[in-house]
Amino acid sequence: MKIAVIGGGSWGTSLGNMLAKKGVAVSIWVREQTLLAQFRSQHENTWYLPGVKLSENLVASQEIEQVLDGAGAILIAIPSQFVRSVLREMRYLLPKKPVIICASKGIEVEGLKTMSEVVAEELGGLKPSFAMLSGPSFALEVAREMPTAVALGCADKKLCRELQDTLTTPYFRVYTNPDVRGVELGGAVKNIIAIAAGISDGLGYGSNARAALITRGLAEMGRLGKAMGAKADTFMGLAGLGDLVLTCTGELSRNRRVGLLLGEGRSLSDILGEMKMVAEGVKTTEAVHFLAEKLSVELPITETVYQILYEDKDADSAVKELMTRPLKEE
Repeated sequence: MKIAVIGGGSWGTSLGNMLAKKGVAVSIWVREQTLLAQFRSQHENTWYLPGVKLSENLVASQEIEQVLDGAGAILIAIPSQFVRSVLREMRYLLPKKPVIICASKGIEVEGLKTMSEVVAEELGGLKPSFAMLSGPSFALEVAREMPTAVALGCADKKLCRELQDTLTTPYFRVYTNPDVRGVELGGAVKNIIAIAAGISDGLGYGSNARAALITRGLAEMGRLGKAMGAKADTFMGLAGLGDLVLTCTGELSRNRRVGLLLGEGRSLSDILGEMKMVAEGVKTTEAVHFLAEKLSVELPITETVYQILYEDKDADSAVKELMTRPLKEE
């Protein structure tokens, strides 16, 4: 099956390159002309994966029609807030019953929708099949062929097995999970907790505080998941706990990096202005804040991060308030 990768950032490039090296026919949509030239002449993406040599079988194009032509599956790897607009751009080029593999981890601010809901709304008339790829996976480590295990959330068991076989390599192990909602929520909410962990580290609070944030963050993930129909077991697996630990502790974590700099006293606008890659947790914090209000779900860590990001609350004061909330059972 030919796979069309939508997005020439670090994750789209890494996944596309992995599949091309495996022998899968892959085309990748790259918006920027300068980056496209790198793909074609240097077989490299120095913007996002410097030093990683790309397979000559990875075909790059700015023309989305060429990328989608003949594709049996479309792998979306762009920032979550742009997924809807890109789906609108390409839906008239898609066949009936397209297979959508989503690797974008976030919740849309507009409408407070998960990625599966966005796909259903924009492509509903085409009757798409949907799979969510998530779990602990830094793009650079995958590009360097370092051992990685992820989760693929898909309700269609037969399709899920087919995609599992297609995506799996000797260093990229894919586990299937029918709980699509749980897989996509885990991938989104962990970014918020990673910002909190980064803030804690930036304030110099140490390992105890980080461990507490990870643990209580997992509890928040579970509460939101329960309110939205996800399965509790999903959050104890790769898409939940696994991704949460990686993103809260890993040096390559963009969301942790945002929190770290906030904790050190930098402004959010300055931090984002210096970043090439998108930290999904910033917008997802806004979306989950309002989603929690709508569903009447208590998410104190998310609320604290929201206050720091969007209400200019002092990070040190906000964390102290979080620690001095009324005492309760675990």
